[in-house]
Amino acid sequence: MGAEKLRSTATSKAAFLRAARDGERRSGAAIIARAAPALTIGVIGSNLVGTVILFGLVSWIIPVPDLDNDQRIRLINLIVLGAYLLVAVTSGIVKTVRDVNPVRRWLLEDRPPTAEEQALALLGPSRLLKRLLMRWGLGVVIFTILNAAIEPRLALVVAIAGIFSGLGTCAFSYLVAERAMREVARRALEDGPRDHPAVPGVTARVMWAWAISTGTPVLGVVLIAAGVELKILPDRSQQLLLSTMLICGVALFVGVQAMWLVSRSISDPIKSVRRGIDRVAEGDLAVEVPVFDASEVGLLQAGFNDMVAGLRERERVRDLFGRHVGEDVAEQALLVGAELGGEVREVAVIFVDVVGSTEMAASRPAPEVVEMLNQFFAVVIEAIARYDGSVNKFEGDAALCIFGAPVARHDPAGDALAAARAMVSGLARELPELGVGVGVSFGPVVAGNVGSAERHEYTVIGDAVNEAARLTEIAKTVDGGVVASGTVLDHARESEAVHWTRGDSITLRGRSEPTLLATPHT
Repeated sequence: MGAEKLRSTATSKAAFLRAARDGERRSGAAIIARAAPALTIGVIGSNLVGTVILFGLVSWIIPVPDLDNDQRIRLINLIVLGAYLLVAVTSGIVKTVRDVNPVRRWLLEDRPPTAEEQALALLGPSRLLKRLLMRWGLGVVIFTILNAAIEPRLALVVAIAGIFSGLGTCAFSYLVAERAMREVARRALEDGPRDHPAVPGVTARVMWAWAISTGTPVLGVVLIAAGVELKILPDRSQQLLLSTMLICGVALFVGVQAMWLVSRSISDPIKSVRRGIDRVAEGDLAVEVPVFDASEVGLLQAGFNDMVAGLRERERVRDLFGRHVGEDVAEQALLVGAELGGEVREVAVIFVDVVGSTEMAASRPAPEVVEMLNQFFAVVIEAIARYDGSVNKFEGDAALCIFGAPVARHDPAGDALAAARAMVSGLARELPELGVGVGVSFGPVVAGNVGSAERHEYTVIGDAVNEAARLTEIAKTVDGGVVASGTVLDHARESEAVHWTRGDSITLRGRSEPTLLATPHT
């Protein structure tokens, strides 16, 4: 991955700003326009269906004992039902609006939420569930007591129908609300959770789906059978068969919808993490999955984002490390560690130095000198990297480059000679006004980490390094600006050695044996 992309990702700290940059965020008004109709229609529709099922159970499905004054009983129930619905629906709307208004204002202002606003947004479906359970439960209690005062046997029918319809309606309404509020939850979690609201997790959702598809229908059938067995309900075989079939049919239909909602609430976050893992495997560390769940499933999404953020930081550090010590040295240190000490390696060494750098620094402004040196080093690095070498260190206006350490090469001498020719050619083209001297040598050196346990660096020490530095001084005085030792040509591949001409021998400063000099063909 490119270093610029990694640095760009690392500087974007806030997920709120990152989502806006990626263009994946809807406006708050758009979220409201999308969520409000789905929530309203879903919840109202669920309760209307639950009410219809309740009346169907009481009126036609569950065997009802023969009653005197049947019309009067129905009228009393209808009057009480109307009054109860007026109070329950009105109070429910008032409390829901009171909960929703802060969330609506926050979304319209299109800003990160406060801790209170975040909790209201995430706990919206749970609050709705509690409110519905209270109203359905209170309604079942009221009508069971009411009908028990009129006809105890009828109270059992009302209780069975109320429990069956109420539990199914509340559970289904919660699942619908959670699905409709997903985009709101995603926006609320963009900056991460400030607190940890007690939202229902995977276990609770699965249990609600079980209650709709299995628990409540089985309970209803058992209660009807118990009522018939205890002679509380009339034994009408045909109606009992019909009631069992219809209860199971309703449970089958509603249960499928509930299980689909539950499975999507679990599978969607997991799929988003799976897609994120695939992108990371492809090398894209800028990926971030949306977090739209405050339960353990959302923690999985947030944990993935934290993991990728750690990988981005690791890559950034690795990139900086590689820039300071060289990619080969960085790779070696990460693979085997960076213990003090070294080993003997046969390497090719290039030492390159600028001619007249002291005069240049005295006659030009410092920023101009730095800019020119950066251009100079850019050409050097490009040539060395092209032939799989490593820039070991920069020394002011000079650079020490090695081939064959820390990673062994098949032909370090040939690569060094080719890199030296490419280097002087590039410098003549890019910086013709800058004179350089390039020395190339070959031989055994000690390569390893030198320093202390607290601070050390990878370097090479040996006669070949000293020879390259001495050759650099000679190279500054010859045409072309590059000189190699005959030893390098002896160890280089023939296809590269033919580009060089062997010349005179000279005894370098500090050495007792003469060194054969070689220069590239002009």
